[in-house]
Amino acid sequence: MFLPKLSQNLLEILDDNEYYDITIEVGNDPYVKIFRAHMVILYYRSPYLRRILSINANKKKYDGILTHIKLPNIPPEIFQTILRYIYGGKLFLEEHNTSDIIKILIVASKLGLQELINHLQSFLIEIKKNWIEQNFSLIYQISFKDNSFLKLQDFCMELISKEPEKIFNSIDFISISEKCLISLIKRDNIQMDDIKIWEHVLKWGIAQNPELPSDHSNYSKDDFNILKNTLQRLIPFIKFFNLNNKEFLNKVYPYKRIIPKDLRESLIKHYIDHDNSEPNMIEEINSKSIDSKIITTQHVELISKWIDRLKATEKTYEFKLIFRGSRDGFSPSKFHEICDNKFRTISIIKVKDSNEILGGYNPNGWKSLYSYSTTKDSFIFSFKNKDNIKNFILSRVKIENCAIFNSHSCGPSFGADLVMHGNDFYNRSYCKGCICYREPIRQTEKQFSVEEYEIFQIMEH
Repeated sequence: MFLPKLSQNLLEILDDNEYYDITIEVGNDPYVKIFRAHMVILYYRSPYLRRILSINANKKKYDGILTHIKLPNIPPEIFQTILRYIYGGKLFLEEHNTSDIIKILIVASKLGLQELINHLQSFLIEIKKNWIEQNFSLIYQISFKDNSFLKLQDFCMELISKEPEKIFNSIDFISISEKCLISLIKRDNIQMDDIKIWEHVLKWGIAQNPELPSDHSNYSKDDFNILKNTLQRLIPFIKFFNLNNKEFLNKVYPYKRIIPKDLRESLIKHYIDHDNSEPNMIEEINSKSIDSKIITTQHVELISKWIDRLKATEKTYEFKLIFRGSRDGFSPSKFHEICDNKFRTISIIKVKDSNEILGGYNPNGWKSLYSYSTTKDSFIFSFKNKDNIKNFILSRVKIENCAIFNSHSCGPSFGADLVMHGNDFYNRSYCKGCICYREPIRQTEKQFSVEEYEIFQIMEH
């Protein structure tokens, strides 16, 4: 209860011009400022300054000269802000623009102020989320240059996986580093159509070469070679074979000269031989079929509405099958091996010896470590008879911080309300009523066996 007065007194000590015992020269010419301070406070507040002062302390003890240290490459106005934090434990971030907060974070890291580093990261993620998304390239590069910025690193990786379009549409996307862009497009769980990824990579490559004509039909051989050299390390990560014929013809073929010869020939052969009725004609598959042994397109349409919280939705979702029990195995370890860190998934469970279907939506990624995952958007559901989609129960999350249950010994599990448990999910899976979700999705809490289950990743078109 006495801390505010203590903080005030310490700031008064900082402003005192009589009892200081150290001067600090901050900045580079022509922007240099001298600060007066007190060694004992700096010594105990900053590990970095402690190392510097330990070297200078003995010298001062014997020759009586006032200690003077230099901190070049630190903006004086940023150091002044941090110095007031060091003395008084106060920092009014609302007084600073976001660019200055980034500078404060970098200097705090240099001085080893971990408490301040954690606070600044949380402030940026919670209050300045939109700014980070618009300046993703800058934040990504800063966060991965320093191992103390773990919160920002986690935020960046989650954004890459769950909302990549915000990165691709950010104002500084074309200035993103090649290394960052590769780490972005090579991820298996990136939630974006492959053709969109290709279009953004192409946009990035063209932006690196402003001398190129604005219309690719006017490219010379040299122009194509310039673009080819720019994108040569990125092209191997583009999933060209996932495109449909129209996408390949209109978006890729005009730039065929930038694709390595072997890959180009394989692609042309693939799309010439490609039968329009084959399953990877994505537009047709979205409207007429789904790769499932349990549900139909009618279920997909209904579940899509639940995802959007609408009575009707104009969005088209692709339910991309990533796991099937009868194909990949019924052990929890196989589920986690394939499905961990896959975001926006629908779990579909066929109860053995019945026509009952259970399921749930997890917008977050699955994890093997024992933990709960927080979300307000998950839901669980049941169809009493898989052939009658009107007879369903939809139950949305009630307690957000226990919405998703992660464990190496369980398959996809939602709170305690729908849990797939056991080595082969035989007579050990169960549903509890109204624990973390609003409605019970079964009339019984009796354990059941799983006949089949499938995990779909939701892709938006």
